[in-house]
Amino acid sequence: MQKRAIIFALIAILLWSTVATAFKIALSTSTFIELLFFSSIFSLLALFIILIIQKKIKILFSLKAKDIIIPASLGFLNPFLYYLILFKSYSLLPAQIAQPLNYTWPIVLVILSAPILKQKIGTKGLISIIISFVGVIIISLQGSLENFAQVSKIGVSLAVGSSVIWASYWLFNVKSILDEMVKLFLNFLFGVLYIGIYILVLDEISMPDFKNILSFAYIGLFEMSITFAFWITALKLTNRTDSISILVYISPFTSLIFIYFILHESINFSTVIGLVFIISGIIIQKVKRINI
Repeated sequence: MQKRAIIFALIAILLWSTVATAFKIALSTSTFIELLFFSSIFSLLALFIILIIQKKIKILFSLKAKDIIIPASLGFLNPFLYYLILFKSYSLLPAQIAQPLNYTWPIVLVILSAPILKQKIGTKGLISIIISFVGVIIISLQGSLENFAQVSKIGVSLAVGSSVIWASYWLFNVKSILDEMVKLFLNFLFGVLYIGIYILVLDEISMPDFKNILSFAYIGLFEMSITFAFWITALKLTNRTDSISILVYISPFTSLIFIYFILHESINFSTVIGLVFIISGIIIQKVKRINI
C-alpha cells in the first residue's frame, strides 16, 4: 500500500512540476481570463468523470441545500479568485519568480491559523515565517536592487497574494465534512458560474484555436483536477501521511528544470537560494520532531 501511495504521490508531483511552464505557454497566446475560464471548464468535466468512476455521483445528488453552502461559497476563492490572481501574476512575471512565490502558502497558512482557527503560532512558527519571508525577498530582488527595479511589483504582490487566497480556501474548506472530490467538483461548478459572471460584466473572451485548447485542457486536467485525485489517493493509501506530504516540496525544484529546458528561462542563482529559504521555512514548521 505504501509503495502505491508513493507512486501516486510522485505522479502528482511530476504533473504539478510542469504546470508553471504550461501557464506561461498558454499565456503566450491567450489572456489570463481566457485561461481561467476554459481551463476551469475542462477541470469541471474531468471532476465529473472522476465522480462517475469513483461511484460518488449518488453522494452528489443526495446533498441537501445546507451541504452545498460552504463548497458553493468556496468556489469564489477556488477556482475563481485564486486562479484569477495566479494567472495574472504569471502574465506579469517570469515563471521562475511567480512559481516559488506562490509556494509560500503553507507559511501563510500558519499565519492565518491564528485568527481563523485560534491556534498559537509559537516560536517555531515565527522562525519558519521569517526564514520563508527572507526567501521571498531574495527571489523578488533577483540578485540586486537593479534587477528588482525590472521585476513587476504588481506581479510579485499578486503571486504572494495568491498564496493568501489558497491558504484561506484550505482553512475554510476543512469546515465541510463532504468527500474531498465532491467538494472540489462543487467548488468548480460554482466557480465556473462566478467566472462567467465576471466575464459578462467586466471582460470578454474569444474562442480559442486548437493550440490554445490543448494548453487549457492540460492545465484544467493536470493542475486543477486529475492531479488532485492522484494526491488524495496517495494520502488515503499511505499509513504515514507526513512522509507523503513532505514529498510535495520536491515540486518547485523540479519545476525549475521544466522552466529552464522548455521555456528557456535562465534560472538565476537567487531564485534557487530564495526557494531553498521558502521550503526550509515550511519544513521547519511541519517537522514535529523539531522543538524550539
